[in-house]
Amino acid sequence: MRLDKLIEIVERASRTEIKRLLKSRQVLIDGEPELNGNRNVDSQLHRIEVAGKPVWTNHVYYLMNKPAGIVTAVSDINKKTVIDLLAPDDYRREIFPVGRLDRDTEGLVFLTDNGPLGYALAQAKFQVAKVYEAVINEEVTQADVTAFFEGIIFLDGTRCRPAQLEILSAALGESRIRLTIDEGKYHQVKKMFLARGKKVTYLKRLQLGPLLLDNNLAPGEYRSLTLLELQHLRSFF
Repeated sequence: MRLDKLIEIVERASRTEIKRLLKSRQVLIDGEPELNGNRNVDSQLHRIEVAGKPVWTNHVYYLMNKPAGIVTAVSDINKKTVIDLLAPDDYRREIFPVGRLDRDTEGLVFLTDNGPLGYALAQAKFQVAKVYEAVINEEVTQADVTAFFEGIIFLDGTRCRPAQLEILSAALGESRIRLTIDEGKYHQVKKMFLARGKKVTYLKRLQLGPLLLDNNLAPGEYRSLTLLELQHLRSFF
């Protein structure tokens, strides 16, 4: 949560009062005065004090194994979304999925009600790594590995950043690969292989930044992040 918003809620403070508290060094983060009201904070990661009193946040962070056929969106009038998979007791109106997966793509989706964190993870400048496993309808070759490393150019001329392509198995009729990219263009993985004249027939996301898909989660299941997983996200706060 943005620090100024947190102060507004817990102190019922006006904008002027918030500025006064910050400027008078009455807002401490981990024992140090914080002057930036835009800073994103969470009491699970930071010790927050306002005017000598401890302050707590109550954000939620969920790791979900999205099944195929589910839309990565807050709402959809025609299709079931990742939000619809949440239990009533876990639902909050502010929860949203960070980034997106195509409807037919499976795997890791991160959901939270911490807007600044979600925004930071989605920003291209942070170059957050995303790891996928995929099945391709043709043999993937070392020439493809080189092309991905050099930066694929879509059929419309859009250039992608260099990506790491690993061949897990390859045959004339089908290949399995693992792909690491650090950007999130629309239908990016599928378009990258189309640029090589090949088609993705199955796609699953395994990793988003420091977050790894939990193999104990069945498709459609989710759980809260552990404190260690949240700490791994600290650099995005």
